[in-house]
Amino acid sequence: MADEDESDDELDEEDEDLDGEDGDQSEKSGGTKKLLIIVGAVLLLVVGGISAAYFTGLLDPVINWITGGGERSDPEEEKKKAAINVVFFPLEEIIVNLNTGGRKSTFLKVRVNLELAHSEDIPRIEKVMPRILDNFQVYLRELRIEDLKGSAGMYRLREELLTRVNLAAAPVKVNDVLFKEMLVQ
Repeated sequence: MADEDESDDELDEEDEDLDGEDGDQSEKSGGTKKLLIIVGAVLLLVVGGISAAYFTGLLDPVINWITGGGERSDPEEEKKKAAINVVFFPLEEIIVNLNTGGRKSTFLKVRVNLELAHSEDIPRIEKVMPRILDNFQVYLRELRIEDLKGSAGMYRLREELLTRVNLAAAPVKVNDVLFKEMLVQ
């Protein structure tokens, strides 16, 4: 009987060893899965961060430094060079009837200059002048007196006219619309 007890004890120990080995394997596979998930998450964050930095332009200096290209000059110097070549092109006087909603007639008289970067653009502007004036007339006729009040109204008017002249004169780039005279009567 002692032999049977010993053999039973040995079987129990072998069963425990087998159970322990299976337990270690399941813990190892669970640990490996966790490790893979953590490594994947870290890689995703790194790739996402680098992508975001690239698309927001934060990596441009590093890329230019590595490639040796993209030597940038001072923006102030570029503005000074551009200011030397600036040409002002005067438009003819524009008189329009403002939108008053049925009340008495109100007129707007406007004289503007277009700021061009190069004198070579003047013939191109002259070719599309009917389109520019048409765009200005259509926009100005829909304005109300309230739209023109204050400096904010003048700024909005300038920006809208600049947008319209750049659309009509493309590929010529008009830098600014300058008011010479503006009269509401």
